[in-house]
Order: sequence, then structure tokens, then C-alpha cells
Amino acid sequence: MKKQLLSGLVAAALTGAVALPVHAQNLAIVNGKPVPSERVEQLKQQVQRSGRPLTPEMEGQIKEEVIAREIFMQEAQKRGLEASPDFKAQMELARQTILIRELFLDQQKKDPVTDAEIQAEYDKFVAANSGKEYKASHILVEKEEEAKAILASLKKGGKFEDIAKKQSKDPGSGAQGGSLDWANPGSYVPEFTEAMVKLEKGKTTQAPIKSQFGWHIIRLDDVREAQLPKLEEVKPQISQQLQQMKVTKFQDEMRAKAKVE
Repeated sequence: MKKQLLSGLVAAALTGAVALPVHAQNLAIVNGKPVPSERVEQLKQQVQRSGRPLTPEMEGQIKEEVIAREIFMQEAQKRGLEASPDFKAQMELARQTILIRELFLDQQKKDPVTDAEIQAEYDKFVAANSGKEYKASHILVEKEEEAKAILASLKKGGKFEDIAKKQSKDPGSGAQGGSLDWANPGSYVPEFTEAMVKLEKGKTTQAPIKSQFGWHIIRLDDVREAQLPKLEEVKPQISQQLQQMKVTKFQDEMRAKAKVE
């Protein structure tokens, strides 16, 4: 009898006929209904796609979430909510959303961002931002008379930073004593840039400068060659930006090809 049993097990193992226990294939049995373990894997994939780390604690939470969902789904089904028009409408919207997302993911696989494209975009960025950077400070007021009064105060020995904190209408720089930190000259409005680049280091404009924001008193604190990040530092951001551009282009092309009446 024992030999027959062992022979049967060996034969079944060789042919793959030994069935796994039900619980090995399922996460749990809820009210007599098996909950497949693959649901856990599906939720794990969603977490990983979002970029969040999958910790042991989170894995335990995911298992509890799957069981809770089964409990709530069973109750909803008992109440016949699957047949409600609202549920069907929401399911259709969810189906559309998922299908469209899969379309864009598939398009990204067919038209991925290449290293050559990233390099070309980086080169454009370098070309547009190379040159000199300026570290300037300014005091912004509404009226020319105010600006002239401040210039007179500065000539008498008034401290630029103190006046900026008290009188500048630019809340960001005013709180910092007028400092605008390092920036490409193209970052400012033309009137401001034109006056700033003419200044010598440490000098202040001799007359107020008018712009759309008001009247400026500008001081040039320092000048340096532009400090640009290396390609490796910005590669992920460039890749993401280019991928979004490709998706947008794909969307526009699809809309242009579609016959809408």
C-alpha cells in the first residue's frame, strides 16, 4: 500500500499533476469566496509605478487592503449596485481612462526618448543660458520722486539693504535687503537688464529706472560666468520634458487625423 502511494506521488510530481493547496493560490477566503493572490501583485505594481518604495510594512497594508476591498465588493454586489446606471457610467469612464493610459504607455515604448535627443536639448539649453550671470540688488518704489529721494539718501551714506527692507515694494527681494541673487540678464525686463549690464561691479544706477513694475534703483553686486548644471544632473528632467512633448505631439497628430463630424 505504501509503495503504491509513493509511486503515485512520484508519477504525479513528474507529470505536474500534484495540485497546490487552495490557500497557496489565494490570499484568503472571504465568506467562502477565494481572493486571488494576483490582486496583491497588481496593487504592488501600481505602487511601484507611482515611484514609491515598496516596504515590508506597505506590503502588509496592501494585503489588508485587498481583503477589505473583497468584503466591501461582496456587500455592494448583494445590494445590486453593479446594475445601477451610475455604476455603469463610472465603469465606462474608468475603462476609457485606463485604455487611454495604456495607449500612451504603448506609444512611449514605440517612440522612446533617445540619448541623442537628450543631448541635443541640453546643448540648446547651454547655448541659451551661457555667458555671464549677474548678481544684482534693487529697490522698487511706485513713484519717481520716491526713487530720487532714496538715491539722495544713499549718496549721504544710507545703507542700501536697510532702505530696501523698509521701502521696496518687491516683497521677495525687499526682505533680503534688495538681493535678487544670481540670474541670467534675460530673466529681467529689458529696461532693468539694459541698466544693470552697464554698471560696474559695486556701483548703483545714478538715476531711477522705469519699468512696468515701477521705479528701480539698481546695484550690481557681482558678475560671473554662467554656472550651468552638468548633463547627468538634469538628464531625468530633460527626458521627462521630452517625453511629455512627444505625448503632446502624438495627441495632436491623432486629433488632426480623426474625422470628427
